[in-house]
Amino acid sequence: MLAEKTNPNQTALKTSEIVLATLNARYIHSAFGLRYLKSNLGEFESQCEIQEFTLESRPEDIVEQILNSAPKVVGFGVYIWNCVQTENVVALLKAVAPEVIVVLGGPEVSYENDDQAIVALSDYVITGWGETSFRELLSDLLSDTYPDTKIIAGKQPKLDQIAMPYYLYNDEDIKNRVLYVEASRGCPFKCEFCLSALDKTAWPFDLDAFLEQMDVLHQRGARHFKFVDRTFNLKIKNSLRILEFFLERMSADLFLHFEVVPDHLPEALKDMIVKFPEGSLQFEIGIQTFNPEVQGRISRRQNNEQAKTNLLWIKEHTNAYVHADLIFGLPGESMESFSSSFDQLHALTPHEIQVGILKRLKGSPIIRHTQEHELVFNPNPPFSILSSDTVDYSTVQFVNRFARYWDLIGNSGRFKASLPLLLGESPFENFSKVTKGLFETTGQTHKISLLRLYDLVFQLGVERIGIEASDLLIAIESDHRGSGLKSLPKCLNQLQRDSGAQKGKKSRNSRQARH
Repeated sequence: MLAEKTNPNQTALKTSEIVLATLNARYIHSAFGLRYLKSNLGEFESQCEIQEFTLESRPEDIVEQILNSAPKVVGFGVYIWNCVQTENVVALLKAVAPEVIVVLGGPEVSYENDDQAIVALSDYVITGWGETSFRELLSDLLSDTYPDTKIIAGKQPKLDQIAMPYYLYNDEDIKNRVLYVEASRGCPFKCEFCLSALDKTAWPFDLDAFLEQMDVLHQRGARHFKFVDRTFNLKIKNSLRILEFFLERMSADLFLHFEVVPDHLPEALKDMIVKFPEGSLQFEIGIQTFNPEVQGRISRRQNNEQAKTNLLWIKEHTNAYVHADLIFGLPGESMESFSSSFDQLHALTPHEIQVGILKRLKGSPIIRHTQEHELVFNPNPPFSILSSDTVDYSTVQFVNRFARYWDLIGNSGRFKASLPLLLGESPFENFSKVTKGLFETTGQTHKISLLRLYDLVFQLGVERIGIEASDLLIAIESDHRGSGLKSLPKCLNQLQRDSGAQKGKKSRNSRQARH
């Protein structure tokens, strides 16, 4: 008998009837939704495996790895950041293995799915909540029963009927990835740019059960917890218990990220926040706009003066790291209005200001303003605003560049000494001059080395803003010294100083350390 030929490069097959897969933006991210699906499969969980990839993964390699498990059903999590790449994967998978049943889920396919190419390629789509509906669909498919309905509306069970997924974070996840956790789901606010506007309210998980899971994760070595709750500080009693839980387990490497409502900071919460040491708390605070008319138009309730007072208090009295958000392109907001919001927010001195561009999330109510305010969105992901009745395409392009350069210079923490000189008394206006000069000089928004950026900042600060050259050189020299770069930018050669900067010990978050 002839010996069977083997391929020495072939990976040993492992059989899983169900594969749950997604493409994360980066390796450090973890697929929270897939873990929820698997943890709620009941008797099917042992037949299921999770496979995570990144946007850089080749579709050919992804499909090969999926098929190595010989699945009958493959479920994909589809999001705004991975929908194009996932469509390519699904098309290839159905081409080489048409017998494999493809099930889609996630926000990008839960709404307006009639004309989506990826939906046409798939066998089934579960919209909305999937923990119960995916298990029910699998029960049919694995018994060779095939529902006639392709689009399946996900059922929303009570939270105490949903199994928590935290045991599915493995040791590699705990060591190398951001661990997403949630103490509640939903949001009571109706901000129309957000899919959470479709929620009726916010629903809390059983807090005792949730904290038990957090304790297990902590005992296993987890130290980086990113809460995905839309409104962490909505129910203060629960917020206090969660903070107290982590405060009792405080260590130098513990890091907590919360999204907080800016105008709701009662004294009890303040008293708790001040107890946390530097580097342990990060607050994501969505301001979006300070324009009351625009806020009303998009159904956003926000007490601007209270939000400002609270943000200032956090900066002045706590060690929390503040990441504040603005959105450009909201219906009816002009460039002048946005620049005013930017200057007002900058005066509150958050560590970072994220300048976001309005995106048209499928299903979000923002589209009701399309005709009145002439909203034009990019047909390609991430579906950002292109123009409106108050901002034209060139203005949007400019703000895109502004946002990118602001992240390189304003948010990076690498220009602590130079940035105040650049911004002066007119932050948005002055940084707009920097933005215009950077693009005219480089023609690019990426792949600008830090060394070159120091020279560009010096040149533009002197020529476009009128900063005294000697003052700016001293500031850049200070920034360069803290960067750890051995090479000198050209503008510092005249100072004849040794850069001699030694790299300081980095914290878990290097950007925070620089700030």
